[in-house]
Amino acid sequence: MQILLTGGTGFIGFELIKLLSDKNIILLTRDIEKAQTKLRQIDSGNITYINSLDHYTTLDDIDAIINLAGEPIANKRWTPNQKEKICMSRWSITEKIVDLIQASFTPPSVLINGSAVGYYGDQQVTIVDESAEYNHYSFPHQVCAKWESIALKAQSNKTRVCILRTGLVLGNNGGALPMMLPPFKFGAGSRLGDGKQYMPWIHIQDMVRGIAFLLTTPKLNGYFNFSAPHPVTNQEFTKTLAKVVKRPQLLTIPKLFFNLLMGEASCLLFDSIRAEPKHLLESGFEFSYPTLQPALQEILADG
Repeated sequence: MQILLTGGTGFIGFELIKLLSDKNIILLTRDIEKAQTKLRQIDSGNITYINSLDHYTTLDDIDAIINLAGEPIANKRWTPNQKEKICMSRWSITEKIVDLIQASFTPPSVLINGSAVGYYGDQQVTIVDESAEYNHYSFPHQVCAKWESIALKAQSNKTRVCILRTGLVLGNNGGALPMMLPPFKFGAGSRLGDGKQYMPWIHIQDMVRGIAFLLTTPKLNGYFNFSAPHPVTNQEFTKTLAKVVKRPQLLTIPKLFFNLLMGEASCLLFDSIRAEPKHLLESGFEFSYPTLQPALQEILADG
């Protein structure tokens, strides 16, 4: 199988490449030398590095595409310029991929495309699965809704499209957990606001195993919540993390602090999204880490 992968040097992409070591991967990256350096220890000779799709007129020789590329959404304040970067880093490459798929006589059999649970916006305590339509004013919804609509243009009787609505991905080599962990280890872990907001989360190994499941299950298409079957509130999350590192969790950081620090982007911390992976579960996927405490124990023991 020959797979075109974008976002391969990111947290999820890095772990995915390790899992797909028996596949031939064409990795699209802006900086080939940097990517080769980062992936040196996991590149088993199965990776071809490219920095552009411009020399492709079709994707007839590609079996599958996994499109995870995108400017990190939480790293900077959402200035107009940063919002433009976030949007175009997702939309532009996806448009190019879709155009090439549509130009192909024997197109890839599947496009697995990134998105996020931010699509749903703040839903308080309502359980959200993939079956309902949501229209929301928030910037994450706007980014995801257009990203998904572009990707879905590739859907045909030759190409199925799977959309990954991803929650908070937990692992010790990237994502939010390594940044959250130090204060908890020093007994200064804090609940955010009243802590009632739901935080859909997923262990990195379930994340990449889930992508591989979609890759190799030809009947599947549509939307998939990539979040564990048991979402928790921020209060539950912080108490569990404190318990795993054997420290107290006594502090609270008020919402106002993050509003001032992050501006509009603070919605990433306070929008309550009680997402459940209905489509994955109904399709037969089995989570290795369906509940939070064993997931955190495995990650921190490994770290």
